[in-house]
Amino acid sequence: MAMVGLFWIAESDVYVGAKPSGLAPGVRLSPEGVVALGEGQSGFHAWRDVRGLTVTDVPVKTLRRRVGAVTGLAVTTALNFVDPGSGGADEAPALMTVSVETADCDQELAAYVAAATGYSRAEIDLSLPLLTRLTEGAATASGTLAAMSEWGRTQEGGSPRGAEREALLRKWLG
Repeated sequence: MAMVGLFWIAESDVYVGAKPSGLAPGVRLSPEGVVALGEGQSGFHAWRDVRGLTVTDVPVKTLRRRVGAVTGLAVTTALNFVDPGSGGADEAPALMTVSVETADCDQELAAYVAAATGYSRAEIDLSLPLLTRLTEGAATASGTLAAMSEWGRTQEGGSPRGAEREALLRKWLG
C-alpha cells in the first residue's frame, strides 16, 4: 500500500484519502466508477455519469502541523508511560469531503485523510486535476486507473518520497 498525492493505492485498488477499514467512510475509484464505502454513505456512480469529482477540506502540510504531530506523539508516549492502559490521546484522522457530481444528483462523501501531517501543496495541485481528468469519460478513467493500479501492484516498500510521488502524478495526468 502506498500514498501518492490524495490517493491511497493498495495493490489494484485506488482510494481517495485513506483506505477505509470496517465501517469507516471512504471512496474507492474503480474502473467502472466511484464507490462510496462505509457506514452512513453508500452509492455507485458510473464514470459515464460523473460530471465532476472534487475534494475539499484537504489539510495542507505545514510546519505547524508537523510540530503538532510530533507534540501529539510525545504527549501520547508520556500518557502511556504514566498510565499504560490509557491508550494516550487517540484521535481519529481528519476527514476530507469528496463531491461527486452527476446529471441526477450531487453527493458529498467522506474520506479519511491518509497523510498524518497533511498533503504537500504540490501534491494537492497535481491530484485535483487528476480527479478532473477521471471525469473526461469512461475510457480516460479506466486507462488512468489501470496505470495507477499497475504501479500499485508492483510497488514495494510503502509510499515513495515526495519528488517521486509528484513525478507519478504528472505521469498519470498525461
